[in-house]
Amino acid sequence: MQFLDVKTDYAFKKVFGSEKSTDILISFLNSIIEFENDAKIKSLNILDPYNVPQLKGMKDTFVDVKAKLDNDNIVIIEMQVLNHDGFEKRILYNTAKNYSQQLKKGDNYHLLNPVIALTIVNFEMFEFEKYKSNFKLLEKDNFTTYKDDIELIFIELPKFTKLLNECENIEDKWLYFLNNSEDLTVIPKDIDNNIKDAFEILNTANFTVDELELQRKRKEFIYIQRNSIEKAKRDGRKEGLEEGREEGKIEGLEQGLEQGLEQGLEQGEKKAKIEIAKSLLDILDINTIASKTGLSIKEIKNLKG
Repeated sequence: MQFLDVKTDYAFKKVFGSEKSTDILISFLNSIIEFENDAKIKSLNILDPYNVPQLKGMKDTFVDVKAKLDNDNIVIIEMQVLNHDGFEKRILYNTAKNYSQQLKKGDNYHLLNPVIALTIVNFEMFEFEKYKSNFKLLEKDNFTTYKDDIELIFIELPKFTKLLNECENIEDKWLYFLNNSEDLTVIPKDIDNNIKDAFEILNTANFTVDELELQRKRKEFIYIQRNSIEKAKRDGRKEGLEEGREEGKIEGLEQGLEQGLEQGLEQGEKKAKIEIAKSLLDILDINTIASKTGLSIKEIKNLKG
């Protein structure tokens, strides 16, 4: 057997966001999210996350899956494979927007239901070692919870390194699935039935030639963006060191190298943004590219020539 990489947006939505995904998504969310009083999700409705006009033009990476639970609480699930400027703020903004958009004009505030944002990233975000982090509104001295209406949960996949025989619970096995689906040739035996169903969905034998080509293009798109970022950073570091050496002749080698490296990193980040913007010119509109890269609209227009 051969399976798609579930970390691409196309495959992720196939597994967790389709009409057949209800039981799979329930199992996944119950394993990751710690609900109050050890409550478990028994049923939910998978919603179309793109039916909100404000998300138009950002459907490729903005929100992957959105679910409403029986108690009307909302869970937003996103898979993000590349880091970018403003990513953490975008997650908070999107969560707050989903919270506020529950009310129509004249509705009472007590009608607002909690929103949980579960974000799965294929890069490291925080300096601590644990792969799973949970953020809420707390009083900073005694940690009293203000309100549980906004909750941010992050899973950093590179920090999860367990092999299948090291997985101790259903959460471990789901994360193993997310990390390794593409590299396996058989469905592991010692896993939950819902994870087996997820593997079946990813089986390339179940996809048309056009669907497999779409997946290949998504993988290639991610690969190009990641390489563009890494190359720009390497170039920036090299230029920074060279500038640092020159400045070091005058102001002292150690100080000059430090300043040059900092300048080089800034230049590298700028180049990375430009490379990403170039790769998006034929895919997204100028305003969306600007919001994703942090470049100005004028700079992007100049890239188009």
